[in-house]
Order: sequence, then C-alpha cells, then structure tokens
Amino acid sequence: MRVHFISIGGAVMHNLALALHHKGFTVTGSDDEIYEPAKSRLEKAGILPTSFGWNSNNITPDLDAIVLGMHARKDNPELIRAQELGLKIYSFPEYMYEQTKDKKRIVIGGSHGKTSTTAMILFVLKYFHIDFDYLVGSIIDGFDTMVGISNTSKIAVFEGDEYLNSALDPRPKFHFYHTEVGIITGIAWDHVNVFPTYENYVEQFEIFIKGLPKEGALIYCADDAEVKRVSENTPCAARLIPYTTPENEVRDGITYVNINKKLIPLKFFGKHNMQNMMAAKYACLEAGITEEQFYEAIQQFKGTAKRLETIKETPTSIIYRDFAHAPSKLKATVNAVKNLYPNRKLIAAYELHTFSSLNKDFLPQYHNTMEEADVKAVLYSKHALEMKKMPMLNTVEVAKHFGEGVAVFTDKNELRDYILNHYKGNENLLLMSSGTFDGMNVEF
Repeated sequence: MRVHFISIGGAVMHNLALALHHKGFTVTGSDDEIYEPAKSRLEKAGILPTSFGWNSNNITPDLDAIVLGMHARKDNPELIRAQELGLKIYSFPEYMYEQTKDKKRIVIGGSHGKTSTTAMILFVLKYFHIDFDYLVGSIIDGFDTMVGISNTSKIAVFEGDEYLNSALDPRPKFHFYHTEVGIITGIAWDHVNVFPTYENYVEQFEIFIKGLPKEGALIYCADDAEVKRVSENTPCAARLIPYTTPENEVRDGITYVNINKKLIPLKFFGKHNMQNMMAAKYACLEAGITEEQFYEAIQQFKGTAKRLETIKETPTSIIYRDFAHAPSKLKATVNAVKNLYPNRKLIAAYELHTFSSLNKDFLPQYHNTMEEADVKAVLYSKHALEMKKMPMLNTVEVAKHFGEGVAVFTDKNELRDYILNHYKGNENLLLMSSGTFDGMNVEF
C-alpha cells in the first residue's frame, strides 16, 4: 500500500505515518513545517520530507490513499491535485476506521479523562499479551508511538476526540470511528471556538450515543449528572453500562480500592482516576478480560505522563505536573491532590493556554475550581493571546472569575517568584497546564 500524508508533521499524523511504515506500507508525506519530536522520529524512519512546503507533483495516480491532516486547508495544492485524480482521500479518523473496520472498536469519549482511561485499558490488555490496535492522545509508558496498527488484532481502542475531523468535513472526530463500545467519562463545555454554545457541544455526545449498534455497549459515568442525563435520555440501541466511584480510602498517601471487601492498593489516586478505572474495567470486560484479571493488572498501573505525574518527591513535599485545561479537570485535579494529603499545604498554579480558557466569555466556568488549594495562582501570556489572535484579558477580571484568593500573573518570572515565596519544601506543589507556562523553568 502506498499512502501519502498531507500535513505529516502533526502529533497524531506522524504517529499514524510511523505505524503504517512499521506495518510495511510505503509512506510519503509533506508539510510546511515540522517540529520536534516529529521531525527526528520521521527522519529516523526515513520518511521525513526532503523539503518543506506543498508540491502537487507529490500526488501521483499510483497512490492508494491520501490522509489529510487538520493543518491542511481546502486550497492546498496537493489536496486539489488528489481530487483531480480521483484518489481516495481520508481524514485521520476515517483512515483509522478503514484500518480497523473488521475489529471491535472501543472508543473513549468525554471532556476529560480520555487519555488516562485509554492508557489503563491498553495497560491491562498488554499485561495479558492481548493483541490490539490503538490511538491515544500522548506517548505512554510501554508504547513507542501514539498509534498502533496490527495485522492480527481483533480489538481497537481509540481515544475519541470531539474536536474537528478535517477541513473537508468539520464534524467531531469520534463520529467517524463507528464505535461499537462507547465510553463517556464526563461532559463539561469545551472547544468554544468550535462549539459556541453548550447545547451544541452536548449534541455531539448525543450523536455519538445514537450511533452505537444494538450489539454494542455504552459505558458512562453515572456520578456525572450531565453524563447520566444525556446517556439515559438519548435514544440508544446498545446496552447501557453505568459506573460510579468505587469505595476507596487513603492510608499514608496510598489509595486503596475496596473490591468485594478486599482492599487493593493502587499506584494512582484521585476520585476522577477511580472513575476512569471503572470505565476501563467495563471496557476490558467487553474485550474478554475477567474482573479478577483486571484488578490483578491495574495494581501495576502507575499513571500517565503529565497526568498527575510526580516530577519530584521528598519526605515532606511532592511536586506534580498535570495536563489540566478544562474547568472540570482543573477542579478534580486540585481536589485529588488535597484529599491525598489533607494536612499538607497545597500550592496550585494553572496556565490559561487553550482557546477556550483564554476566551473571556468562558472564564466564568472556572469559578472556585481551585478553592481547595491553600495558595492559588493563574498565568496567561500576551504571546499566547497574540498567537490565537485574541484580545488581551484584564487580570482583575480573571481573578474575579476564578474566585477569592487567586493571584493572577501575565509574566512567568513573576509567577515563579510568587511560587518560590510560598514553597519552602514542606508543601505540595501542583503545576497544571496544557502548555509550558510560557517556557517557565518548572524545576523547584
């Protein structure tokens, strides 16, 4: 098979390119810019474009498929040439379905918890040497790529993003996987640049539910009132499998889950991760794993990189990093760390980085999301707003929306000084961002 990627340098696009290359496909690609680590990884595999930019001569009649990335626009010369030749053009999600249409597809959707839940499922399946295809939103331990495609697997596990499919078809990605076993971990308004109203955002999950086949299943978090409402009131032919937070307790910084009156120690923590674990359990049952096998394996799961990841630990302090961006995830993360060490002072810092978080009309969604922290700080940068062509925010208004006691900064160095003024080595420090804190040195 000969496959050409238009916009090969994207995070998931280059991972799919690598997966197909490893499968034995002839892979080519183009892009107008490719950054690390994609550049080095493609170069090592021998599929890095020889030059940057778009060239219609890259598109030839012998290509079996074109995979179109979100970075490519409708007027892309390579796309236009592919259309003229009548070649098969797929978005990333469409091609993932094409490669897995004869397999049981388990898709994890939701406003938060998708990557962690997906990682848990993959960990358990790998623990028992079960062959599977996969798509996950970040590199996780034990996997070299974010995408894996096998010639022999009968199961595919996809993290289901509700963001747009492609320039040709701007519908959410998870609609194109034709899910058999669907999971909804949470519903909280996000991607306001694409879904300008909450109702429009929720509608995407209703479409997801309606598309499930009668032989399939919908696994949903019944502790989330909105998920419960949408899941139980949307017409669905599939079996409904609700899950709730399991009984658990914390002893000396270790979380134990109570399963059939047996305490099982875990290497991760937090109410939201307990919920993610239950979603993963029911997905694994659908994949043929027994409940006993699941709990045997999940005890060894250490968590996902940048998802409540410990980056430094001493006898009196732990510094965590988390990929928090949505208000619901921010609140859940702060609460999880405080609940784990209720008697230890918690310093929490959060960066407004996504389009939604930097939208002044969206800021009220963050009200009191950090209230459990003892010291609270928020950063946003002029550079991030300029890159997204958004107006500058007012620090006083941002502080008002976040709630009482939140210090707001627009300078990374001032934020670092503020943290150092409070962090003496006897506190827990929680750093939350989907970015880099504008390049701030996060070593404390």
